[in-house]
Amino acid sequence: MNGLSKVSVKLMEIGSEASGQRVDNFLLRQCKGVPKSHIYRILRSGEVRVNSGRVDATYRLREGDRVRIPPLRLGAKAAPSKPPKIDLPLLYEDEGLIAADKPAGLAVHEGKTVSRANTLAGWIERTYKDKAHRPLLVHRLDRDTSGLLLLARNEKAQGELERQFETGKVAKEYLALVIGRLADNQGKIDLPLPGRDGNPVRALTRYRVVERFSETTLVRVDIETGRLHQIRLHFAKLGHPVVMDDQHGDFAFNKRFRKEFGLKRQFLHADRLAIQGAAKPYSWSIEPAGDLTATLRQLNRGQPTLSGSFRQD
Repeated sequence: MNGLSKVSVKLMEIGSEASGQRVDNFLLRQCKGVPKSHIYRILRSGEVRVNSGRVDATYRLREGDRVRIPPLRLGAKAAPSKPPKIDLPLLYEDEGLIAADKPAGLAVHEGKTVSRANTLAGWIERTYKDKAHRPLLVHRLDRDTSGLLLLARNEKAQGELERQFETGKVAKEYLALVIGRLADNQGKIDLPLPGRDGNPVRALTRYRVVERFSETTLVRVDIETGRLHQIRLHFAKLGHPVVMDDQHGDFAFNKRFRKEFGLKRQFLHADRLAIQGAAKPYSWSIEPAGDLTATLRQLNRGQPTLSGSFRQD
């Protein structure tokens, strides 16, 4: 399907080489050049059919399945545009590091559907191009996750910070709203996830319930490992996916939740981070972003504001 330029329906029969793949991953490979968001939209809408029936993104293909791919148009390449203006509030800065409040919607690195100019990495290059030293990335947050992000001011600090992240010496906490009412007040999810080479590696997530609502639960999450999409994948495997997760979540619930509460992205916020600096320990804490706070206020429906209830230690 590479180079597709005209509108057409495509029927594909699954062979042994694609058997066992998730249908979303299969489509992403087949429809190169089509934005990931569009792939998930046509899955949610039922335009993709397997054996004439609707499937969700997690469906695993079997040999002999017939996949209907709806008309797709890549279109002409858009004219180059000016890089977007990025607002990155800095919470702290010294000679070794920067603590920033990353907004939702800002990707840290480029990807298949995100150009470097539209990422934090690209913003750093533009903003500090005439400076002797530019900040260096230490870790990442998902594009639609808001919250605390650390940058190093030099290569030595970058190496020290990366080692702390790799060895689990950085204390990171997140606030997440998950679908359903968790039965236990606290627990852990110890399930392997794909590592950098694609092979399963250990992943450990701990959580405690902060507040239960009628159909959702607010949890504080601490991850001892830093796997890609770890929190989102672990809670999805637990049967309680993160609210508004458009990749691993419950698409029908998300559609209804968005209509009722207006939230347009996953409810996941990195609100606490602590590290050991060269001369002293550092710790930061920031309130959830405005869209998440507004959602919590609606969920509480007139109860006391959550600023006093979800910051329990």
